[in-house]
Amino acid sequence: MECILLIDYGSTYTKVTAVDLSTASILGTSSAFTTVETDVSQGLNNALDELYKQTGKITAQKTLAASSAAGGLKMVAIGLVPELTAKAASMASMGAGAKVIGSYSFELTEDDIAEIISLSPDILLLTGGTDGGNKNCILHNAKMLSQVNCVFPIIVAGNSKCTSDIKKLLANHRAYFCENVMPTIGTLNTEPTRQLIRDIFLERIVLAKGLKGVLMPTPSAVLTAAELLAKGHENSPRLGDLLLIDVGGATTDVYSVGYGDPSRAGTILQGLPEPWAKRTVEGDIGMRYSSGGIVDAVGLRRVAELSNQSEQAVSERVDFIMNNPSVLSQNDDEAKLDFALAALAIETATLRHAGSYEEVYTIAGLTYAQTGKDLSETKNLILTGGALIHSDNQIELSKFAQHSENFPQSLRPKNAKLLVDREYILASMGLLCSYAPETALEIMLENLT
Repeated sequence: MECILLIDYGSTYTKVTAVDLSTASILGTSSAFTTVETDVSQGLNNALDELYKQTGKITAQKTLAASSAAGGLKMVAIGLVPELTAKAASMASMGAGAKVIGSYSFELTEDDIAEIISLSPDILLLTGGTDGGNKNCILHNAKMLSQVNCVFPIIVAGNSKCTSDIKKLLANHRAYFCENVMPTIGTLNTEPTRQLIRDIFLERIVLAKGLKGVLMPTPSAVLTAAELLAKGHENSPRLGDLLLIDVGGATTDVYSVGYGDPSRAGTILQGLPEPWAKRTVEGDIGMRYSSGGIVDAVGLRRVAELSNQSEQAVSERVDFIMNNPSVLSQNDDEAKLDFALAALAIETATLRHAGSYEEVYTIAGLTYAQTGKDLSETKNLILTGGALIHSDNQIELSKFAQHSENFPQSLRPKNAKLLVDREYILASMGLLCSYAPETALEIMLENLT
């Protein structure tokens, strides 16, 4: 037996999966409440104790880990204009597994700088201008940052013609430089920045949080797993285009793998091109820490109607679970509210992630303008996250991720096949991809039900 131990330090739970590479099988999975406020090893040991009850004492030949504990990888993104370089910066950050806690455009003000310092990001991404394009904005912003004590590292991925000047301005800061995220108008180049973000995450942030053996942020591991599922490995089978939803205690992550080109004839694309593998994270929407964000997004009345409870009862219960995030449902009313929160988290997050279209009348007649990815023909819908995999209503929940007459212009899937990550292994398999991709794919295809 060749045992690999795969660990996911989550914001709410620490998950452990043991895999036997020799048989491409899962030996066992377990979880325990993450103890990031004290010592993360305590939560890990609790999860291992639960694992060993299933497997007996096992010795791992290798241990791999991912983490989104302590809020995960928090980033601030700065660009020239919201719909171009600032959006490209956010895409690069989220693709690397980060949570964007602040996004800024144009020239930073003193108030902006004060707000950024108060946000205390793990990394700041400074972009702006195409190569050879606008210099003034990124130079101004670099100068503003140079005048304050930034304890966080700064990645510069903007107009390459400004690199030497920015290096001088940020000489006393922890500044890293890489290729422009948008070298020309309408062209994305996010992969170098994504890789640098991961490197800094491993080099500085993981150690600072007392985590050991971590290879990548958890969302990055899930995205890696989703890409492998979609494209396959050499001669192995593949799922093709997919939409993956992970509702957690603090955030809701949505991943789509596919080109998202228009499926409707006579459609023109607007805005930046979308990446083949895309991730968005809704930091205001979650089942426990951020349950209040769901209420804010859809309204108290909608949550009350879907859960068949009074608005007062919903409000009181949401306040309670936000302050007691480890609590589980104990009766039918609490379970109904959990279903409503999960359903509306899915709906809100997928509406934000998917593209949309609008009718446009031109001299040539009616046409359509599409912004974002067209996911209407996506054939696979995957649910993961504790709230979804342990639900008794997964088919009903999946409907909130798909096309609805209530949101006719949203380009969400019309007829996707539902798959469920019942063993909660996608992050672990994303880790295993770096070591044994064929085995990871085989295990995922066998365990997604």
